[in-house]
Amino acid sequence: MGKKYEVGEELSGKVTGIQPYGAFIALDDETQGLVHISEITYGFVRDINDYLTVGDEVQVKVLEVDEGAGKISLSIRALQEPPASMQKPGRPRKSLQDKVKEHDAEGFNSLKDKLTDWINRSGY
Repeated sequence: MGKKYEVGEELSGKVTGIQPYGAFIALDDETQGLVHISEITYGFVRDINDYLTVGDEVQVKVLEVDEGAGKISLSIRALQEPPASMQKPGRPRKSLQDKVKEHDAEGFNSLKDKLTDWINRSGY
């Protein structure tokens, strides 16, 4: 890797290659990152070539830097405004991890309680 990149950094880069799973972006003469197909834009992307072409200049945001493996994960979508249909005013969107933590408070005990209730309802 050439320059050291930080998570959250917004950069300009050039599309150097396109694969079915994502697009490779040159950040400098020595460093490339990958924009996974899910990070191209909001919504479903069937073919990256419908959105990007080799040689395009794009704005990207650094999502993850793995210096050991020499990999940088990038996003174009993170710099776009979500479509109105995805925005829910008045209620911040919870991450998957936050949802898991909410339900983890109940844990397996809730299943145990429900099982007992189900058995009682069935008449056994």
